[in-house]
Amino acid sequence: MTTESVGLKRGARRRSQDPRSVPWAVAGELDVVAVDTTWGELQPLKCAPDVPTVGELEVLELLQQGAVLFDTRVPSSNNGVTLPGARSLPHDQAVQRRGELDASRVSILFCNGPQCPQSPQAIRALLEAGLAAESLAYYRGGVHDWVTLAMPTEATT
Repeated sequence: MTTESVGLKRGARRRSQDPRSVPWAVAGELDVVAVDTTWGELQPLKCAPDVPTVGELEVLELLQQGAVLFDTRVPSSNNGVTLPGARSLPHDQAVQRRGELDASRVSILFCNGPQCPQSPQAIRALLEAGLAAESLAYYRGGVHDWVTLAMPTEATT
């Protein structure tokens, strides 16, 4: 059964300008952000077998246990912000740079959000290259959900 067969489908995109994949502050409004719904394609909750998908509370818990955050967005799609302490590992370089992931610690990969394919692509490529699923976690919410939940961000370097 598809979402269309039950009358559910994502709304049509009607914007003519380039999409913005990261929420932004609304001028003159404290604690209010705007979200562009016109970009990307929804990603499955589970991006790969045996790789857990985690939410914000699990990200925080894993970080307290020594996990490392990896931002898999390419520089042109990060809008200048990332999660605090995240290391850059663009999805298209993940396999070549897999040595930067410590197999003894969980690596949490994230990208722009639920409609962004960059982390799922990186995770699948890393698994195909032999990285153990137990050493990976997928934060599907990404920067999109992180920002909309008023979690802290930092400038990309």
